[in-house]
Amino acid sequence: MPREGHFINRSNRLRAAMLGANDGVVSISSLMIGVTAAGMVRGDILLTGLAGLVAGGLSMAAGEYISVSTQADVEEADLERERVALIEDPEYELDELTEGLEARGVESDLAREVAKQMTDHDALGAHAREELGMFGLAGQADPHQAAVYSGAAFALGAGLPLIAAVVTPVGIAGPVIAAIAILTLCLSGALGARLGGTPVMSAVRRVALMGGAAMLLTWGIGSSFNISH
Repeated sequence: MPREGHFINRSNRLRAAMLGANDGVVSISSLMIGVTAAGMVRGDILLTGLAGLVAGGLSMAAGEYISVSTQADVEEADLERERVALIEDPEYELDELTEGLEARGVESDLAREVAKQMTDHDALGAHAREELGMFGLAGQADPHQAAVYSGAAFALGAGLPLIAAVVTPVGIAGPVIAAIAILTLCLSGALGARLGGTPVMSAVRRVALMGGAAMLLTWGIGSSFNISH
């Protein structure tokens, strides 16, 4: 029999990478389309894109680090409360674990026996899973890993529309950047869906529509402030 394939173990890395890549594509392409529509010269357009890439990549990495660190701090604080409770009132904690198993459909006598066995085997781990929904005492995400994945993915995503701006004449830079950005978003959406085991078309449609809306809006704003006249 074929074994089940699960993808949840890669969800945190995938989330950070997809967030960074999509943000890089959308924000930098939208930014350059906006300043292109405003009539800026090539040097200013490229400088704007490069500055956005550096600032955005660092901001994304810092934001992921802070966000995931906060999550880890909350998880560790809850675990510490469980450690103390298991020492100070183990009987109450055993009752709590039993009630949780009963609520999930286990018969009372069996739930009590299972709760005792789980407590004997790994009391803190059992309460972390049953009460806190944590499957691992060290937390489910690494702040450093999330920062690296998100920041690097942002730079990679932002680099593609920036390269398009470098090699394209200013007169057609806006449409070319938009086309490259939409194509990149579709590919990243499809890749993320495949790696996560989710439907491809819904992911592609979602990122393409949201990215296209952002670029269209910034194009409209840039056009209304045309500085070339």
